[in-house]
Amino acid sequence: MKKFIALFLTLAAGLFTLTACGGSGSGAGGGDGKIKIVAAHNQTSPENPYQTGLLKFKEVAEEKSGGKIEVEVHAGTLGTSESELVEKLKLGGADVVLVSPGFMSKTGIDEIDLFAIPYMFDSYEHWEKVVDGEVGDKMAKIINKKSNNDFKLLGYWSAGVRHYYGKKPLQSMEDIEGMKFRTQTSGAVASYWEQTGAVPTSVAWGELYQALEQNVVDSAENAYPYFVQQNHHKTENGKYITETAHDYTTRFLLVNGKKFESYSKKQQEIIMEAAKASVKAEREAVKKQEEEYKQKAIEDGAKVNQIDRKPFIELAKPLQDKTAEEIGATEMLKKIRELK
Repeated sequence: MKKFIALFLTLAAGLFTLTACGGSGSGAGGGDGKIKIVAAHNQTSPENPYQTGLLKFKEVAEEKSGGKIEVEVHAGTLGTSESELVEKLKLGGADVVLVSPGFMSKTGIDEIDLFAIPYMFDSYEHWEKVVDGEVGDKMAKIINKKSNNDFKLLGYWSAGVRHYYGKKPLQSMEDIEGMKFRTQTSGAVASYWEQTGAVPTSVAWGELYQALEQNVVDSAENAYPYFVQQNHHKTENGKYITETAHDYTTRFLLVNGKKFESYSKKQQEIIMEAAKASVKAEREAVKKQEEEYKQKAIEDGAKVNQIDRKPFIELAKPLQDKTAEEIGATEMLKKIRELK
C-alpha cells in the first residue's frame, strides 16, 4: 500500500510539472508557465517577407517572455496551401498562421472579400489608412465573431502590389482574353478576371513553377518578391511582366482565439506586442524587396512594361459595388473610397 501511495504521489508531481510548463503540445497554456506557439505561413523561401515577419514575432515573444514563450516558425512545412493552414488553425495543428482574404472567405466570412477585390486600393498609403483605422478594426471584430473565436486577428500584413506576368506582355485588356490565368477560381476575384476575358485556373503555389513550364497556365499574378523568389520569371510563360497593380494585397495574421484566451493576461500582452513588431517588420521587408526583386527580374532577362490601368479600374467599380451590397459591406466600401 505504501508503495502504491508513493507511486501515486510521484505521478501526480510529474503531472503538475507538465501542466505548469504548459505541456508539450502546440499552444498549450495555463498560468504564466512555458508555452509553445506554432506559427506558420505557406511560402518556402527563407528570404520571403512572411518569414521576416514571423521571425520578428518569434524574437520579440521569446525575448519579452524571458524564454517562457517558445515560437516555432514553419515556412511552408505545414502546408503550401492556405486552406491547409486555416484548417490546422481551427483544429489546433497551428496557433498562428498567415492567410489571404480569398481563402478566409471560404470559411464563411464573406465581408473579407472586400479587401480582395481588384483595384480596391490605389496606393500603400491608402491601404494602410484602411487597415490601420476604423475599417480594419471593424473587419477584425467580424472575423472573430463569425469564426466563433476560431480566428482572432493579430495584425494586417502586406503581400505587396500584385502584377500580371505571363507568356506575352499586356498592351491592353484584350491581350489577356482566353489566357489560362493562375488566380482564384471562385468569388469576386475570379469574377473580375473572367470579365477581362481571362480563364481563372487553380494551381497550388508550390506547383506553379512547373505549371508555367508545362503550359498548364499561360500566366499568373503576384508581387515581385514572391514570384521572383520562385523563379517564375525565368519560365517562358512568366517572363513578361505588366505592372497592372491590381491589388495592394492584404494578409491576415491570425491566432486561434480560443487558445489565445487560455493564455494568461501577461502572455496575451506579449503576444500582441510581438504581433505589432511583426507587422512593422513584414511591411518594411515587402516594400524594400519589391524594388530589389523587380531589378533582379530585369537583370535575369524578364521584360517589364506599363499599361493604361484606367479600363481595368473602371471594370472593377461595379463589381466592388455589387460585392459590397451582397455581403452587407456598403458602408465599409464607402469609407474605403473616402480614404483615397
